[in-house]
Amino acid sequence: MKTEADSNDVTDDKSRPYLCTVCDKRYKRQGHLVSHMYTHTGKFKCTECGTCCQSSGALTDHSRIHSGEKAFECSVCSKQFTRAGSLVVHSRIHSGERPYKCHMCDKTFRQSGDLNKHMIVHTGDKPYKCHVCDKAFGEPGHLSRHIRVHTGEKPYKCYVCDTAFSESRQLSRHIRVHTGEKPYKCPVCDEEFIHLGDLNKHKRVHSGDKP
Repeated sequence: MKTEADSNDVTDDKSRPYLCTVCDKRYKRQGHLVSHMYTHTGKFKCTECGTCCQSSGALTDHSRIHSGEKAFECSVCSKQFTRAGSLVVHSRIHSGERPYKCHMCDKTFRQSGDLNKHMIVHTGDKPYKCHVCDKAFGEPGHLSRHIRVHTGEKPYKCYVCDTAFSESRQLSRHIRVHTGEKPYKCPVCDEEFIHLGDLNKHKRVHSGDKP
């Protein structure tokens, strides 16, 4: 779960004087840096996959990925989530809220992380480099996921069939095989699908598109 401390907006060094000596992230306040350091020291560490969290609450939210518990439900469409933050972001689909705005091109986003990714289009900055193949990334999380290509690590395990995945989003998609959840609905015929890619393929039935 991202906090204000993990906001990574483009800014000058003077406005963020507190520097992490491990990954070079900068923060406005010392308290934010202290919270961030827990991601490196492992004070709040998941016993299942080793992921480090900034707080006990964040660790509790993270642990639901492994247990499959979905304690947060959307009041509009009843979709359920393992994390409160995920529900907040999801609710913006219904409200249309896009609170994160690029100061260079005025594009808006539902999540701060999407804005951070977008900023690479303008800056071209990719400071996080793989020590194995030298591939570079704009965000440390992307580098962490990439490293698993080399290590073969699959820390996200399905609690139903024990199938393991290298990314949490892969596990989230897989879980639908067991739950029967079909969150993607065709706007033309209301047929529902487990995966977004399947919906996009289905839409060609209506559009006649033959790529």
